[in-house]
Amino acid sequence: MFPGRWIIPNVRKCPDLKIKEKEKNDSTPASNEPKTCAQCKETISGNFLTAMDQHWHPDHFTCAVCEQPITTKKFHVNDEDKPVCSECHIKVYVKTCFSCDKPIFDKCVQAMGANWHEDHFLCGGCKAKLIGTQFMDVNGAPFCQKCYLSKHADRCKGCSKPIADKAVVALDAKWHQMCFRCSKCEKPIMKDQSYKLDAKTGKPHCVKC
Repeated sequence: MFPGRWIIPNVRKCPDLKIKEKEKNDSTPASNEPKTCAQCKETISGNFLTAMDQHWHPDHFTCAVCEQPITTKKFHVNDEDKPVCSECHIKVYVKTCFSCDKPIFDKCVQAMGANWHEDHFLCGGCKAKLIGTQFMDVNGAPFCQKCYLSKHADRCKGCSKPIADKAVVALDAKWHQMCFRCSKCEKPIMKDQSYKLDAKTGKPHCVKC
């Protein structure tokens, strides 16, 4: 039986690289050459903007999410090649840190079904960073090996030391595999072996003894 499963957090680049940052240019026609709005397909007279290799009426260059005009110079393009304003880009496409609830723009730690800033994925005991090391999930909080073994791991019935990995469950207790032994020959009783209890002492002994 396992007390839990040691996990190594996954670190990747955030946000999704399909979301590209671009810029638009606001312009005034410098020639009589007609320009057609990419959204309404009508000829533009007066001010226009250029973005995504096309021309637009300023009010027609809108965010694909909130459908409001994009007024900032920088914007993003989603995987459908549609413009997204910076605010919606953060709300919809950027991962949010489970610890601080703020967007993650650089490396993203994925662990325990959530996303974290690298500096915020810490041991619930000693507060050490857990990047590149194993941890144990204890009721939704990550713990490093040292803190888990000292504070949360099951104790072996035989030696009273913490059980870091597999445990033998027997006699209403948990044991290290090598601590659950025959009381007569002192050989370990493996988990797939049968055993009996001594009628006088109540201690286990292997079938051969």
